[in-house]
Amino acid sequence: MSDRLPPLTALRAFDAAARHMSFAKAAEELFVTPAALSFQIKSLEEHLGAPLFHRLNRAVTLTEAGEALAPGAQEGFRTLNAAWRSVQRLTDDATLMVTAGPGFTAKWLAPRFFEFARAHPEIDLRFSATLRNVDFARDEVDVAIRFGLEKDAPGLWTYPLAREWVTPVMTPEIAKEFPTPQSLAKATLIHDESINFLRPRADWAAWIRMMGLDFDTSHGPRFSGADHSIDAALAGAGVALGRRALVVKDLNEGRLVAPFSQAISLQARFRFLCLQGAQDRPHIAAFRHWILDEIAKTAHITDALTLTPIEDIPPA
Repeated sequence: MSDRLPPLTALRAFDAAARHMSFAKAAEELFVTPAALSFQIKSLEEHLGAPLFHRLNRAVTLTEAGEALAPGAQEGFRTLNAAWRSVQRLTDDATLMVTAGPGFTAKWLAPRFFEFARAHPEIDLRFSATLRNVDFARDEVDVAIRFGLEKDAPGLWTYPLAREWVTPVMTPEIAKEFPTPQSLAKATLIHDESINFLRPRADWAAWIRMMGLDFDTSHGPRFSGADHSIDAALAGAGVALGRRALVVKDLNEGRLVAPFSQAISLQARFRFLCLQGAQDRPHIAAFRHWILDEIAKTAHITDALTLTPIEDIPPA
């Protein structure tokens, strides 16, 4: 038995057959005839000097040697495919895969991306709305937008976006009903529970304490998705504690108003992430510069607010 590796085509035939437990299905996957696939596996067995499959009337099963080889073969081809896709992405500046949370995707990216597409028709922009941890190699992601506290991200290049805050937002019609912070005691308060992981918590109770008021804020509908709480406010269902990134467009275009001008400044913020060394690739840099330009268009909304850091608000 030779120590050198057998031909890659033979190993690939074995991997497909071991996964399907069928020579016919493996041949179909690899676009070869069953006879050709059987020949490749036979040559692999001759190279090894032992059978890899028990050949039954209408099925195949792995021998002890086949059971030993199958996991490594499958993992090897998975690793090789991932490496090949990574190399392809390094040479592909025409496709940009961006992942962001559902709220940011719905309220920030989706209403604006046509502007990027118009400015960069050469780039095919694709979105994945998810909050799960990203493996840039496995998930074939170029850019991730994530919200949270700053933390080490080995192997990644990170860029903090605009300072985040929360303040009461409502439709202009609702604002007429509740002209003062104290009057919110009678309003339907909409709760965004997506940032309840922050400590100290930046919720309705914290905003009321910041204003020097004291009334019950526990009532009202609660949403696990920030975009849903904003949608409820847009529908006139009540008053939401709106986060900057998710409400600035509606504030800027008059669908919502922030009548009280006092906001809680958060320690957490959205960050732009990509693989270290990839930040200056043309399509990634173009997307980053576009995001920063878009943020600058609504900077006047933040400038009009009085921001109080969350850590300066007295605890309950």
